Amino acid sequence: MKRRILAALALAAAACFAGSQARADVKPHALFSDGMVLQQGMKCPIWGKAAPGESVNVTFTATKTTANTASSTAASAGVTADQDGKWMVAIQVAPEMAGGPYEMVIKGKNTITLKNVYVGEVWICSGQSNMEMNLASCHNAQETIKNAKNPQIRLFTVPKHPSDKSVKSFIGDPKWVECNPNTVKNFSGVAYYFGRDLQKARNVPVGLIHTSWGGTLAEAWTSRPVLESHEEWKNESINYHKAVEKYKDAVKSAKENGAKTPKSPTHANSPSALYNGMIAPLIPYAIKGAIWYQGESNAGQAYRYRKLFPTMIQNWRDDWKEGDFPFLFVQLAPWISRGDKSDRTWAELREAQLLTTQNLKNTGMAVITDVGDAIDIHPKKKEPVGARLALAALALGYGEKIEYAGPVFESLKIEGDKAVLSFTHLGKGLEMKGENLQGFTVAGSDQVFHPAKAEIKGDKVVVRSDKVAKPVAVRYGWSNNPTVNLWNKDGLPATPFRTDDFPMVTRPKSAK
Repeated sequence: MKRRILAALALAAAACFAGSQARADVKPHALFSDGMVLQQGMKCPIWGKAAPGESVNVTFTATKTTANTASSTAASAGVTADQDGKWMVAIQVAPEMAGGPYEMVIKGKNTITLKNVYVGEVWICSGQSNMEMNLASCHNAQETIKNAKNPQIRLFTVPKHPSDKSVKSFIGDPKWVECNPNTVKNFSGVAYYFGRDLQKARNVPVGLIHTSWGGTLAEAWTSRPVLESHEEWKNESINYHKAVEKYKDAVKSAKENGAKTPKSPTHANSPSALYNGMIAPLIPYAIKGAIWYQGESNAGQAYRYRKLFPTMIQNWRDDWKEGDFPFLFVQLAPWISRGDKSDRTWAELREAQLLTTQNLKNTGMAVITDVGDAIDIHPKKKEPVGARLALAALALGYGEKIEYAGPVFESLKIEGDKAVLSFTHLGKGLEMKGENLQGFTVAGSDQVFHPAKAEIKGDKVVVRSDKVAKPVAVRYGWSNNPTVNLWNKDGLPATPFRTDDFPMVTRPKSAK
């Protein structure tokens, strides 16, 4: 009996010792795992946990083998974990390292070797349900999936996690996934098509970090300090966090009294909840830029989105500390919003998105007026969406001299009963898809819009209506579900627009 007790104590001591050793082991953040993609041409932060005061060294070696020779480029850095066991180093990942697979060695009291590491371009892919929609749900999915074997495209999907405070780790154990017919069906469709076209154009590996949640507001993707620095959103954020504190007190009381645990006020649309749980854990992973597909949930507050959206973008840029990295987004597709009697809320949200490209540098917008679905808020044709985002990335992110946007209204000139429109992003010239230009309306000083006849005259569009003798304003595609057909000859559709600043249906009465 005594011998059994001693044996049990020995086992317990061994277990405790093993546990303490495991806690002391160096452990990288989940982003740094087999199959990851590192951003080329940057100092890439690498971070994780270890024992307080533990020395940690990271070595990354890129060995390239040709038919006759092998060459290696290495980068390394060391650091001592702080009193909380946190450590971070930055290693220079040179452009000549592009490619793979390589290995990264992280050494503390233990040694971790990460395999199948690639170097190329890394992009954040975020937003709501149209970004979240998997490839298997997209148009022509089976053919795409069948031909999707490409080990140079990798996806990391961030687990869904709303949080009332900023966190640095993920829920669960997410992994980088290689693109092949067995895995790609679960990739974000937009992210896949974007990554496929980008990888083909740049001929380097592409890492896609997918972090999205259907039905969510931009407020949820913006940090608390930023929201509370603006009067428009300050009270919402403060009131939410007061509710969180009350909830915590109620939980404590329930445990003490054996009562039912109350429901948490934190959900996917709580102010900052998704920034805290699904963006903050990614920072400061080195990235090239971000693509974004969201806005449906904010359509009823388009006037507010004019400020909110660029504020959110700047928030991300400030926190990543990589300067004005390319931020590319998708303009809302046509859709019949049956609850909107004005038929204008989505038009006003599209305008807010357009204004963002004009007021915030290094932003680009994919116009998709040709691939919407009047009765489905989730249009299935995602290939053109990814393709147009990739064009914007090539132009804005990589400096390629290509046309990446359709015609954008620039100026209006009145000539008698005619309104003459000028555009930027003419590309190779204007053209229409169909027999007659559609989607134009014109108004006089009474601000009543009438369907108009429009025709292309060189690099201009001339608009008139028999019902408007003296036009003062023109609108194009100004409805939730517009039918429009103005393009440039580079194959890109014109964005909906208006030349006026008449009152908006989404502008609050209290707005200054």
